[in-house]
Amino acid sequence: MGALGKAHNIDDLRSLAKRRLPRAMFDYIDGGAEDEVTVRANRAGFASVSLVPRQLVDVSDVDLSISAFGAALSVPFMIAPTGMSAMFHPGAEPAVAAAAAQAGTLYSLSTMASTSIEDVAGCFSGPKAFQLYAFRDRDLTSEFIRRARAAKYNALILTVDVPVAGNRERDLRNGMTLPPALGLMGILDVLRHWRWALDYARAPRMTLANVAHRIDEANADISTLSGYITNQFSPAMTWADARSIAEEWGGPFAIKGILHPDDARAAVDSGASAVIVSNHGGRQLDGAISSVAALPAIAAAVGSQCEVFLDGGIRRGSDIVKALALGAKGCFIGRPYLYGLGAAGRPGVDKAMEIMTTETRRALALLGCPAIREIDETMVIKHHT
Repeated sequence: MGALGKAHNIDDLRSLAKRRLPRAMFDYIDGGAEDEVTVRANRAGFASVSLVPRQLVDVSDVDLSISAFGAALSVPFMIAPTGMSAMFHPGAEPAVAAAAAQAGTLYSLSTMASTSIEDVAGCFSGPKAFQLYAFRDRDLTSEFIRRARAAKYNALILTVDVPVAGNRERDLRNGMTLPPALGLMGILDVLRHWRWALDYARAPRMTLANVAHRIDEANADISTLSGYITNQFSPAMTWADARSIAEEWGGPFAIKGILHPDDARAAVDSGASAVIVSNHGGRQLDGAISSVAALPAIAAAVGSQCEVFLDGGIRRGSDIVKALALGAKGCFIGRPYLYGLGAAGRPGVDKAMEIMTTETRRALALLGCPAIREIDETMVIKHHT
């Protein structure tokens, strides 16, 4: 039995990723902003919710299927958009998309991906969404919309909680640059993680594939591209801009980064067909409310008008069940599959999908709930801390 065979939960995959990846790479996945209060709150929020099981219910056949963005999914969780997957394994975004296809779920591609909109579409025929940020350059936004439409993406996700980049102090302490510019300690750390180093050395040169063409070819290294993207974050974007993007896209449209019910209402008024309750995995405003704590009020405010999804803090299938009982239609996972990717590439992501699916099915059976559609608020009790 290999190391993956001994991985029984997402935390085990995290341990394997920590073992394989240099510290700077692992911390880029694992870390958050400043004191990481919100990172911890996302997990603690689920611990403050208890499940209330019912007994003597036939759960011999548990149905995990949901619909999201007009697509039928086999499981109630989707792949969240995360950037620069090639840093963790050369399989990068295509490996994650392949695992999503096998799991029967939706894959989301980040603007900051190391694989292009078109290349992902070429290797993945399942339901997919493209995520973009609020950029200063509206022509770039329009270009992304045209490319995603031409590549037949099902949905567009606008991330709105990055008017400026968060203060991620683990990355600062590690001297994290893209590609890694290593001092003596960094070189020694890479040598200790030689399997990652060999994979990295053999892989094609890493780039931010969706924006590389925007930089003069002579300066098109990843550090320049990363700086270009950071400088594109717009602190001046308003709901009117979100409405304009929704109208230009003209299809299923989600706004990600919502934590306040009034913002959820504004998102719907701006043309969103979905809101994603998210604090960016605790990587933006430290001290922000946890996603699961924000969820019930948002679901109550707009759940009858749009799809409500939750992102942040999910590590167990029971977390997904709790989120659904609190009003989410489905969930997004990010770090769980990145731990799998960092641990072992495509097989590690498959393992993460398998763990989440098995745990969700088991949690529903033990809850006495034979189908996702039968989950309701009577199945949880939220404790005030």
